[in-house]
Amino acid sequence: MHSCFFSPDGHFITTLDLCYYRGEDPHDVEYIWRAISDTVKVMEYNSTLNRFTGYTPTGKHKAEQFNADPVVLASFQTSLHFFCKYYGALAYKAGLNSNVEPSVHLRSMTPHSDRHPSMLTCSVYKFYPKQIRVTWLRNGQEVTSNMTSSEELANGDWHYQIHSYLEYTPTPGEKISCMVEHASFTEPKILHWDMSLPESGRNKIAIGASGLVLGVVFAAAGLLYYNRRTTTGGGGELPVRYHNR
Repeated sequence: MHSCFFSPDGHFITTLDLCYYRGEDPHDVEYIWRAISDTVKVMEYNSTLNRFTGYTPTGKHKAEQFNADPVVLASFQTSLHFFCKYYGALAYKAGLNSNVEPSVHLRSMTPHSDRHPSMLTCSVYKFYPKQIRVTWLRNGQEVTSNMTSSEELANGDWHYQIHSYLEYTPTPGEKISCMVEHASFTEPKILHWDMSLPESGRNKIAIGASGLVLGVVFAAAGLLYYNRRTTTGGGGELPVRYHNR
């Protein structure tokens, strides 16, 4: 990334050199050059199209000029090989033996209507290498139906993500889990979904617990106030302290 400051106008011009990798082949890459004035995207070069695209009047004018100049287009193809393919291959080889541990998230999706079953989503983010296994467990046994999974999706930086979905009917006492197996783990990572109560019940418990805590706080405050009156002779008031904010 390069930034330039032009004092006459007081504006920043920022240019970005971006490499988007489509898979594990470091040569299968798309190079993007982007020019930004303050926060406005002015123009962009795409190596796949080998063309510039303008987004402002000035950017459109310059893009038209650059697209008509084979020397300019060739120079940006050189940037593709220099920034992305050459240095990208070096970075890729350096990271071949590095396993990146993913983050795993388990959440419930609200059905569109009562006729549709509930759905759990197990999302796995930012892992490397690509090989991974995501399975659903019901009471410790692997689930083989009512589930779908996406493919391993490339993030463009040699990391991957994957999402798995399970349709289920909430049953009290049943344990649903998502198990992820990856080379970065010494043992499978298992996340459990507590279905002992429906969502409304969990909310009621949370609200009830909050109310209980507030009740304890107010009771303690009342007790302190009563003890203070007793120790000061019963007639004095508690001093009031004002805080300047």
